[in-house]
Amino acid sequence: MLRTAWRQLKDFSALGGDATYLWPRWLFLRAVGLVFVVIFAGIIDVGPVLVGPHGLTPLAGFFEGLTKVHPNAIEAFLRAPSLFWISHGAGMIAAVAWVGLAAAVALVLNQWPRMALFGCWLCLLSFVTTWRGFSGTQLDQFMLEAALLSLPFAPAGIRPGHGAASPPRPIAVFMMRWLLFRVMFESGVVKIFAGDPHWLNLTAMDVLYETSPFPTILGYWDHQLPHAYHVVEIALTFAAELVAPLLAVFGGRRGRWIALGLWVVFQAGIQLTNNFGWLNTGSIALGLLLLDDQMLASAITKFRWPQRPGILQSPAVAHLVPPVPAWSLYGLRAALGLHFSLTLYFFWTICGMPADGFPSAILRPLNSLFADFHSANPYTLYAGLLPARRAVEFEGSNDGGLTWRTYDFRYQPQRVDRISPFIAPWYPRFEATLQVEANRHVPSPLFGLVAAHLLQRDPAVIGQFERDPFPDRPPTMLRTPVYQLTFTSRATHRTTGRYWHKEPGGYHQPLMAVNERGEITEAASPVDELRIMAEHGNDRAQNDLGQMYVDGDGVPKDGAVAAKWLRRSAEQGNVVAQTNLGLLHANGAGIPHDEIEALAWFNLAAAAGDSAALKYQAIAAQRVGRQGTLAAEQRTKIIHVEIEARKKIRR
Repeated sequence: MLRTAWRQLKDFSALGGDATYLWPRWLFLRAVGLVFVVIFAGIIDVGPVLVGPHGLTPLAGFFEGLTKVHPNAIEAFLRAPSLFWISHGAGMIAAVAWVGLAAAVALVLNQWPRMALFGCWLCLLSFVTTWRGFSGTQLDQFMLEAALLSLPFAPAGIRPGHGAASPPRPIAVFMMRWLLFRVMFESGVVKIFAGDPHWLNLTAMDVLYETSPFPTILGYWDHQLPHAYHVVEIALTFAAELVAPLLAVFGGRRGRWIALGLWVVFQAGIQLTNNFGWLNTGSIALGLLLLDDQMLASAITKFRWPQRPGILQSPAVAHLVPPVPAWSLYGLRAALGLHFSLTLYFFWTICGMPADGFPSAILRPLNSLFADFHSANPYTLYAGLLPARRAVEFEGSNDGGLTWRTYDFRYQPQRVDRISPFIAPWYPRFEATLQVEANRHVPSPLFGLVAAHLLQRDPAVIGQFERDPFPDRPPTMLRTPVYQLTFTSRATHRTTGRYWHKEPGGYHQPLMAVNERGEITEAASPVDELRIMAEHGNDRAQNDLGQMYVDGDGVPKDGAVAAKWLRRSAEQGNVVAQTNLGLLHANGAGIPHDEIEALAWFNLAAAAGDSAALKYQAIAAQRVGRQGTLAAEQRTKIIHVEIEARKKIRR
């Protein structure tokens, strides 16, 4: 039995048997090229918004901060290996993105595949290492490692065709399959050892679809299925991530067919329900490396698919590996051996093994040295699940906070009657990052940056949303409400058309506004927030602020300041403020006592139907007598004319 296992392990490692890998390699590299086309198309679209000179986190600021922390040039470069050390202007950002796209297209077209892969790796690395939080998930790291390991795996030459003249060396095949095994097995093992109760008590799928980045209509309906079905889904997950990789290693060709089938079904299901960007597409592409030419030939023969003569090369031709200089071969083995050692260390620790028994004294410094290249990674996908979906939105106001308009996302769940469309393998990096940052334990500064750009009317940032909600007049204030989103039941959806139930959860950060000098300010306290809204013409806020100064509620008592805010509110027609201003004049609280002025404001409020003003109007009329009442009526007419004139000006 051990001898059989050893033979199958050698077969998996491409060290024995008659297997050749020309067409699985050809298919895999075309798929990788397509994924990179999607990646760089997205970078071209959003790169300037994220890290451009006028973007959310400009590269200039990043490099300035990095060189302060690491004044040594070599150390600074190792912390951020990137082409943007040459230049980080808008032109360079566009050039790197377009070069990456050109390299991806060349890889799809099988033109100079090794150079194309290197271009994809270098250009993506340049962005990933410099745009910080915008690459917080494992999607980019996965593709960086896949591209780097594909360099010795890909055929040599400018137009290699199917690569018969340059078949992959066994060590290159093994490293690609080792990557696949790690992506599969580590993702399963970490779900057990990370300690998230959802996986251990079999409730993971009861919350997964609700909290995934961009759940689709299939994800919504899947969520509605009974718990027993979700337990079956968990069984499929562990079958694909724990059983399938072991079958791939020790099950021979039949085991690899079964493993590939499980893996494809599993990854396709995730992509169709959750929109995890290109992660599932890339994982399916990587799964093709479980095949060899002989397995494909057997499948074609078995199912009687049409085949052109010579479409699959014979083993004799495919095994003609051209000789290379010894230094090149030893260098390749050393580089891949170092990579294997680092990944073995990650694998060891993820499986719950103590790091003390590993030569970590060597590997830890190496990992620290090369960690920022993101090309040897642990894969801990969904080791833990969010307890609930927390969403942060952006709302602006151009009338001092009387009304608020929402900036609608294109894909992220927001409107209760909308579900995310099928967008994978496209990865809306801007929205996905906001969704990740919304669930941090501490408030993310990213929302303040986005809010500031929206107040500055940055067209690039506004363009990341579905539409501009302020085509008429720019907003002067912006807030970030927080909501908890949960799926509705099938019955609720059937009767209301709603997919989501939204529960308000406060605000992510204080109110932001543009002051009279055009500067963006942030409210320091609830009183400051009220003051900002009052300064921007919100009559309700003006009345509330004025009353706070009357009562000394959170602010010092100050009749003069109270009168200023109450008057501004009253002059906009706020009847409560008119009554309160009348009381202030009647009592002489911090301002001169004036019964006639008080009665004039009571008259205005009473005419608008304020019941409290009617009571105070009668009392004030008795105090001032007939002559005072006539004077107050004249004053009332003057105030009314002034208020109407101001309304016309505002309109």
